[in-house]
Parts: sequence; structure tokens; C-alpha cells
Amino acid sequence: MYTQVIFEAIITGILTGGIYALMASGLTLIFGVMDIINIAQGILVIVGAYLSYVLSQYLHIDLFVGLLITMPALFLLGLLIEWAFIRRLKRNRIMLSILVTYAIALIIEGGLTMIFSPDLVTLNAPYVDASFPLPFIHYYLPEVYVFAFILAVILLGGLYFLLYRTKFGYGLRAAMQDRTAAMLIGINVERIQLITFGIGVALCAAGGMAYGATNAFNPASSYDLISRLLVIIVLGGMGSLAGALIGSVVLVTIGDLTAVIWSPVWSSVVFFMVLIILLLFRPQGIFGQSEGRTV
Repeated sequence: MYTQVIFEAIITGILTGGIYALMASGLTLIFGVMDIINIAQGILVIVGAYLSYVLSQYLHIDLFVGLLITMPALFLLGLLIEWAFIRRLKRNRIMLSILVTYAIALIIEGGLTMIFSPDLVTLNAPYVDASFPLPFIHYYLPEVYVFAFILAVILLGGLYFLLYRTKFGYGLRAAMQDRTAAMLIGINVERIQLITFGIGVALCAAGGMAYGATNAFNPASSYDLISRLLVIIVLGGMGSLAGALIGSVVLVTIGDLTAVIWSPVWSSVVFFMVLIILLLFRPQGIFGQSEGRTV
């Protein structure tokens, strides 16, 4: 019985890790290309969750179908934020980006609180509360976790294709390695940064839907969320998409195992302790480099 509980925690951790990887991928992509730490990523995930909530609750649009609306909407919001605020940061971009995006996060949080109130809400659909049995073991796997994990695999696979199989991706990776050299060979780095920020924010729509389907949320949920996302991308290596995926699965699985073996109270503590221990031996993270960044 004890072995089965551990096995269940590992399965749940892997599936949930895929959801966190989806949310963290936009954050690490933006940092890799722009040297921007987007503190607003957490609240933008919550915006995506609320958009899915509105479409589902009032327009009766399926959560996954609604992504055809919410992802383009947040892509446009990302373009607006980059054009209005981020593009103006010419010096000390990392430090100033923290202040600017934190201010953006506070403004958005205040707006969401005024519109939706601080009450917790959840996303509802037939598959949110449904589950199916796994063969050979007495364990029922929640359907929404499986669907969300499949969504994460599809979108992360699409992002990988964009980065490594398209002309835009070649330019994007060139900008990540050396922005000045990329400009010298004719790459429009400013345009790439604009689109990259839009893509990073668009992923918040999918991540927000998956997060809201598996957790109750309100505007204040962004604080715990952004802290976990930052831990994930630091653990995986700043700017590394592979690191975001591995870091998400490792951290969430360890947290779930801690909850069932020890106590749920210690789950969050161990989440951050793993980061501290790793950084003592590998400060650049799992897939990070001592100099430069990698996807």
C-alpha cells in the first residue's frame, strides 16, 4: 500500500510538473532573449485562468477550445506590455525589469480584484472531476491532469519546432547568444524581442487554464505562483527551456513525495530547499552555462 502511494505521488508530480513547465517556459524564454525577469508572469497566468473562467462560465465555451481565444488575446497583451514598458528599458535591464514588471503585476492584480473579488474560483468542465483507472493498479487518474499534460507536451513541442526549425527561431537563438552580433548580420532584434514577449505571455493563457482547472485561484494566487516559477527556471538554468521542463518535473515530484511520505506542511519548504542545495554545487542551474545562455 505504501509503495502504491509513492507511485501515485510520482505520477501526479510528473503530470503537474508538465503544467508548471508550460507556465515557466514563457518566463525563461523571455529572459533568454531579452534579459528581462518578468515578475508579472504569475499574475498573467491568473489572467489566463480568469479569461478561461469567463468563457466557460458565461459563454459556455470548453476550456481547451477557449484557448483559441485566450492565447491570441494574451499574445496581443504581451505585445502591448513590451511596446509600452519593456522597450523603454535600455540600461540595467534585469534590475529595472523586476521593478517595472512588479508594478505591472500590482496594477493587474488590483484590476482583477475589482472585477472578480478576492474570492477563490475554480474552472469547471465534465473532465475536471472525472477520472479513469490505470490498469493493474487500484488508482484513478484525474482526466484533467492528463489532458493538461498532453496540452503542455504539444505546446512545448511547438515551441521547440519554432526555435529550431524556422527562420524566426534561428534569429531568436542568435539574439539569445549575442544580441550585437545578431544586429550586425541584419537580424531585427527589436522585432524578435516584441514577438518573443508576446509568445511568452500567450503561453500564460494555456498555463492559466491548466492551473485553474487543477487549483482554486484568486488574484493573490500569483504570489505563490511566481515564486515557484522563478525557482523552477533558476534550478533549470536561466534561459533554458529544457531546464524549465526538467526543473518543473523534479521539483513538483519531490514536493508531492514529501507531502505523502512526510507531511504536506513540508512540501513547499523542500521545494525551495532543493534549489538552495543545487545552487551550492551548481550556481548556474541544471542546464545553465557559466557564460551565456542556452535553450
